[in-house]
Amino acid sequence: MAEKVYVVTGGNAGIGYEIVQTLARQQGRVVMVSRDEARGRAAQRAIHAATGGSVDLVVGDVGSVASTRRLADQLLAAYPAIHVLINNAGVWMTKKVVNEDGLEQSFMVNHLAPFMLNHLLLPALKAADPARIVDVNAGLYVNGKVDLAKTPYGKDFGRLRTYANSKLCGVLTLAEQARRLEGSGVTINMVHPGVIHTGLGDSNGVMGWLLRRIKRNWAAPDAGAVAPVWLATAPEVAGKTGLYFNEKAEMPLAAVAQDEALAADLWALSVRLAGLETRLK
Repeated sequence: MAEKVYVVTGGNAGIGYEIVQTLARQQGRVVMVSRDEARGRAAQRAIHAATGGSVDLVVGDVGSVASTRRLADQLLAAYPAIHVLINNAGVWMTKKVVNEDGLEQSFMVNHLAPFMLNHLLLPALKAADPARIVDVNAGLYVNGKVDLAKTPYGKDFGRLRTYANSKLCGVLTLAEQARRLEGSGVTINMVHPGVIHTGLGDSNGVMGWLLRRIKRNWAAPDAGAVAPVWLATAPEVAGKTGLYFNEKAEMPLAAVAQDEALAADLWALSVRLAGLETRLK
């Protein structure tokens, strides 16, 4: 039996690092995606030293449509079958940044990039059959209020609001992604890993100082790896799809994520922005 392949985006730091390290201890071939080669190499060496496990490094960026496509192409070329895709890479922007596509960075990294990878990597995921997609989300999605004329472009930017909006976008497309994957052998679920102390949202100034003080009481990154790894590997969740988990507890979606008209419009916009019209008719 061929060893399973686990792809983890944003795997060189924070929760992603702990996910990679946990999988390296107990599973098959683990692929760490890092946008910074030097940091990725350092993380790769540290994980090997700690676990004795082998970790592949793929250098790739999910900050734009083109770079996300390049990453998908790299992964497809190197790994014909992917058994688990964990979309962990995420940002919490402290100021508005618009990328080369005219998209606000949180919307791109937290929503559109995983949306793209989930579809672009389908040939490898279907080849693994069964395969699992795990999107790392955040409970703050409940505070989101998405305006499709503004949110994707940062026209309603606010530090907390924009982060929540980007996570809500992911949740809004969950049901349709799961529906389209029915019968493919690929499942997709989302998980809030807990309130975890990472570098997300850190900055200088008063707001940064306050956030760092608040974070002192948050759980360490290794605690944040528990639920994503469980969802990626546990036999008891095999076959489950289209679900949202708060750590290991299945949770109903908040009302804000059940707006079917908004979800349909967001789906259409995401397909267009990602250039996936020919794939997702």
